[in-house]
Amino acid sequence: MTATSDLHTGTPDHGPDLLSEMLKAVRLTGSVFLNACFSAPFGVVAPKYYDPVSPMACLRHISIFHFIVAGNCTFEAANGERREVTAGDLLFLPFAGHHRFWKGEPLVMAAAGEIVQPGRIEGMWTVNYGGGGDELRMICGFLESSEFLFAPVFRTLPALIVEKVSENKVGALIASTVREIDLHVEAAAPGSQAMLGRLMELLFVELLRRHVARLPPGSKGWFAALNDPIVGRTLQLLHADPARHWTVGQIADKVGSSRTIVAERFNALLGRPPIEYLTGWRIQLAGERLRFGHESLASIAAGVGYQSEAAFSRAFKRVTGITPGKWRERTGRRAGLALESASP
Repeated sequence: MTATSDLHTGTPDHGPDLLSEMLKAVRLTGSVFLNACFSAPFGVVAPKYYDPVSPMACLRHISIFHFIVAGNCTFEAANGERREVTAGDLLFLPFAGHHRFWKGEPLVMAAAGEIVQPGRIEGMWTVNYGGGGDELRMICGFLESSEFLFAPVFRTLPALIVEKVSENKVGALIASTVREIDLHVEAAAPGSQAMLGRLMELLFVELLRRHVARLPPGSKGWFAALNDPIVGRTLQLLHADPARHWTVGQIADKVGSSRTIVAERFNALLGRPPIEYLTGWRIQLAGERLRFGHESLASIAAGVGYQSEAAFSRAFKRVTGITPGKWRERTGRRAGLALESASP
């Protein structure tokens, strides 16, 4: 995909940076996990689920990047979409899972987890695999997010995004970021993993901005809603003050439209009424406060707009299927294990 217009923020008028807020709420972290060289003929398949010994097995929601440094191959996403990709292509899979790529006529499709070897950087793996012919060099990265309860950013993305990295004005940031990633992978110097993490997060945000900038008229979903003057403004209001006891009438007054138009337009683009969306966003915010803090349920409930702990607990269970206490116990334990594993 090649962008043909300058980037814009995707939010009409002035207001909160909704994309940044949503990404902050799901606590993105990322890095590079594979520096690979393949030679034709070869075929590789990535699993739908990762084996417990895989370098990816300990992660939660995972999105995958593949950057083609040199060579070319055929790539097939989980939904069957097939693309011929070549040097300079950046592939993004919002939902990691089964996908495969190949060149030539391989006798077998090798399982990705069976051909990786530990690399020079802790947490990064290497591959040197194939029949000895034309080479393909690929750098693979990931983004991990916290378990999200409500994440329309991810759910409305296509199964595969292919970005042509270029040096023009629009593509310069992606191109320079990819170059930096390649340099740090090759250097394997102290601090490389930390630098790679920040670079992967930057790459993801810029990729999303590019995606928003070129959505065609008539698109639906959260990104298209950012560009809609009525729904985009509605989202700004809900995100700016999620604890307020909003009604569709109050929203309509603020955006200068009717209740019917606000409700119909919001539902058409996002597939749910405004107040249902607000409930989901409140629960996402509450889920993060439960995971990483020691606030009382009453304090969290008030902070996201519920007048009582009981009302909050009912809403939380209705959306997630479990109580706030169970969510805190489950996710807090995982967060603690992650911190423990990161300690020297």
